[in-house]
Amino acid sequence: MNGQVRRSFRYRFYPTEAQAAELLRTFGCVRKVYNLALRERVDAWTQRGERIGYDATSALLTAWKRTDELAFLKEVSSVPLQQALRHLQAAFGNFFAKRARHPWFKSRKNSRASAEYTRSAFRWREGVLTLAKMAKPLDIRWSRPLPEGTVPSTVYVSQDRTGRWFVSLVCDDPGVTPLPAVDSAVGVDLGLDHLLVLSTGEKVGNPRHGRRDRAALARAQRSLCRKQKDSANRDKARVRVARLHARIADRRSDFLHKVTTRLVRENQTLVIEDLPVSNMVRNRHLARAISDAGRRQFRQLLEYKAGWYGRQVVVVDRWFPSSKLCSVCGALVAALPLHVRMWTCACGTTHDRDVNAARNILAAGLAASVCGADVSPQRNTPSGLSAMKQKPCGASRRTLLGHEREEVNL
Repeated sequence: MNGQVRRSFRYRFYPTEAQAAELLRTFGCVRKVYNLALRERVDAWTQRGERIGYDATSALLTAWKRTDELAFLKEVSSVPLQQALRHLQAAFGNFFAKRARHPWFKSRKNSRASAEYTRSAFRWREGVLTLAKMAKPLDIRWSRPLPEGTVPSTVYVSQDRTGRWFVSLVCDDPGVTPLPAVDSAVGVDLGLDHLLVLSTGEKVGNPRHGRRDRAALARAQRSLCRKQKDSANRDKARVRVARLHARIADRRSDFLHKVTTRLVRENQTLVIEDLPVSNMVRNRHLARAISDAGRRQFRQLLEYKAGWYGRQVVVVDRWFPSSKLCSVCGALVAALPLHVRMWTCACGTTHDRDVNAARNILAAGLAASVCGADVSPQRNTPSGLSAMKQKPCGASRRTLLGHEREEVNL
């Protein structure tokens, strides 16, 4: 890893009434500009077949400010409005690259309230942050120090559904450097009874954060449904529901941060499965438990921390038969129902289903990392070690057909 790592440090802050009013006004203007620009871009394409970009919408923003109807856009800082147009441009870029869906309009009730300030729109002096259009600095609770000698390049201000205010400072962190190399590697099998099962035999329990507050959340949801629409009592009930969801999410995030940091510090290579979380949550019997486990967040945290500290994350194909493959002799059993947690191979070895899967994931990932290849299943061979489609070392990155499979000696 070359150069410094750019990190975001998030803190809570408590605005004055004037600051809160200014920020809420800014959030509304940002949302308005984003929706207007999105409408212009959609109409230009559907009506005239014309594709317009950031420069055209920026010129439109100048024209909008001169109209009587949208003159209120001049009352807030212009930088968050310009950044909203850049975010829209990035959203369309992701859409055209098929990395995301088509951008949609922002709603006051359902979208996240936030604004982005670049270096020209805030003042930073000796740990005191003052935003544009504000006379007083923000009252920030410094839960952890910023890297010494750094100056924020970008500031994000947001308010969540519970009414909490957050400020995120983007800085270059010189303290993030690659860790000393170690010889250990670990395979990780994700589950529900246990959140993680490692190839070493260790099992990390599933805290089930959502289950702890399920009864309280159900009561709060029922109370919310009984309130009259657009009433003050309904808004209070909505905040109570949002606070429960925020508490669950905060506990889950804290736990996953601690687990992933430990795994990255202790292992040089980490092998995981490419699980289709978006498809798995369609199972109505398991959707709640899968969402509560935070599998997608686990992978995201593991990958970016590995990049920070010079570790390697290898992802094994989702169809690799890790559970049905004997990690000792390589035999592949025909069927292994989910309720079977312990099974005995023909070679006489008794396996814990999850530990055996983690060991097979590790072996497959190491083979793939050595040869620079992808690992995917073979469905018609009884041998476990030949149950991987493995490309030869130095081969082009393409999917091999069934007759091109090779045995991999581990």
